[in-house]
Amino acid sequence: MVEVIILSLVQGITEFLPISSSSHLILVSKYLNFESQNLSIDVSLHIGSFLAVITYFRKDILYFINNKELFYKIILSSIPVILIGYFLIKFNLIDQIRNIKTIGWATLIFGLFLYLSDKFDVDKKISNDFNYKAVFFIGVLQVLSLVPGVSRSGITITAARILKFDRFESAKISFLISMPTLAAVSLFGLKNMVTSEDLNFSILNLFSILLSFFFSLVTIKYFLQYIKKFSLGVFVLYRLVLGTIILFFAYL
Repeated sequence: MVEVIILSLVQGITEFLPISSSSHLILVSKYLNFESQNLSIDVSLHIGSFLAVITYFRKDILYFINNKELFYKIILSSIPVILIGYFLIKFNLIDQIRNIKTIGWATLIFGLFLYLSDKFDVDKKISNDFNYKAVFFIGVLQVLSLVPGVSRSGITITAARILKFDRFESAKISFLISMPTLAAVSLFGLKNMVTSEDLNFSILNLFSILLSFFFSLVTIKYFLQYIKKFSLGVFVLYRLVLGTIILFFAYL
């Protein structure tokens, strides 16, 4: 149960902050020798995050009913990462990049990109400037998030900042386009559970969903409040320190 609480906390916080949830889940499970991280728990954690983001942005989702173009843009922006992700998993290529050295370098390098992007002048809003050019650019860069350590939220915020969206709008874009991706991950995971006959849905899975939901919801709320007032510098510093530590032990 303690392992599930820790994994839910890690997933809930890191999924929406620009610091990479996959790398933290891998590192925590590896170095603490967790036994609870399996397919069903991973799926449960992502379901919790998915439910959190649609709960927080429920008004925006209802707005999609009257603004189908924005809905289509959100879907389109997620197609590249979903397709490439499916390809990597289908041909068993994803494990080739899930190693400590990759996580260390990606954490470090894309932390620097996040720092540089945060220096761009801003003058754009979702309501006026989230056009198909922006959708394509952000959608393509989001593919990089398949590499552990890059961070889906980190690379999408970086892309939006490069396009001169302000920090709050960049974070909101990141959250909105996370919905199709999280939905796809959850559905794909459920499909794998069915085909592998791993249907042992237990009380631990329920707790994983609920805790991941709670931690994700709190993270979304306070990250958006934080980003209105402060820069992304604290996340950049965290990534640089973490990346350096990971590489130090990886090459030790």
